[in-house]
Amino acid sequence: MDRRSFIKKAGLGVGGVAAGSALAAPAIAQGTKDMVIVSTWPRDFPGLGIPAQRLAARIAELTEGRINVQYFAAGERVGAFDSFDEVASGNAQAYIAADYYWKGKHPGWAAFTAVPFGLTYTEMDAWIKFGGGQELWDELAGEFGLKNFAMGNTGVQMGGWFNKEIESADDLKGLKMRIPGQGGDVMAKLGASPVSLPGGQIYENLVSGAIDATEWVGPFNDYFMKFYEAAKYYYYPGMHEPGAQLAMGINKAWWDGLSKTDQAIIQAACNEENALTMAETNANNGVYLKRLIEEHGVELREFNDEIYDAFGEAAQEVLEEAMDHSDLSKKIFESFINARQEIGSWMAISDVAYSNKRNRVLGIPE
Repeated sequence: MDRRSFIKKAGLGVGGVAAGSALAAPAIAQGTKDMVIVSTWPRDFPGLGIPAQRLAARIAELTEGRINVQYFAAGERVGAFDSFDEVASGNAQAYIAADYYWKGKHPGWAAFTAVPFGLTYTEMDAWIKFGGGQELWDELAGEFGLKNFAMGNTGVQMGGWFNKEIESADDLKGLKMRIPGQGGDVMAKLGASPVSLPGGQIYENLVSGAIDATEWVGPFNDYFMKFYEAAKYYYYPGMHEPGAQLAMGINKAWWDGLSKTDQAIIQAACNEENALTMAETNANNGVYLKRLIEEHGVELREFNDEIYDAFGEAAQEVLEEAMDHSDLSKKIFESFINARQEIGSWMAISDVAYSNKRNRVLGIPE
């Protein structure tokens, strides 16, 4: 499937919109508000960029022209990692990103994307919407003049692509790996050298040998990145992003100037895309994993228990360090840990227990 066919299949009607052009809406109403959205992913980028474009188009559609949306992919207006400052300063009205990119500004941001040994999509959704997560997100974002919402999730991620087999924790020492967020901190504690790169720069660095390994998302997203051309060992499961939450961050002053109706529409559009992205990912991961293995000779490997135990010890150190940062950070991660315990305990005797027994009875392989 070529990129253009993929975009059409994804159901996006605006994938080919020129950089910075306004998205089509049924009508342009008086009192229109401009909404410039900047993204951390390239235009028409499978799995992440396309949902961002889809959300931008949906806001324009649902507000019937009251909000005049202009969408800029990474590099079209500002660099991928400059999007936070662009919105916090008011130069743009919103960004679409993974908020753990900003953990250098405050470690609490990591909790609202992914924490090693953290929450799955189901658990994250429950925490944010009914476990106090949104209120803590509001408190953190408010310190930077932002208002944030969940707008997509990619579920449990793969452990990554490696150019050699990883048979023990010692094999990670000296490894140059693209892995952002607290997952990168875990790898650093195990002797690896974590590198943070925007999605559009990973392939070239892997092919050139500038990095030895990379994580990205999962088979659906990774297939189109062509990582299999440079690394054939594909490890699972990823401890670093068990339910990677994507976010729309909105300039708070601009948000406060919207009508209650338009605020509700934007929040509803984010909720809709949050569910769509997860469904799209789950529908496609198995299909593309099979293609990676059968068409490109990718070798699937599972991290052994020794490696996962080492991940766990390092992850606990990283979490404790993040909690020590400030009172707010401690409050965020204590709430996160409580959700992991309470919701996770229920998941253990519901979704997890059922899936394990169903798959055993029906012979569904790993």
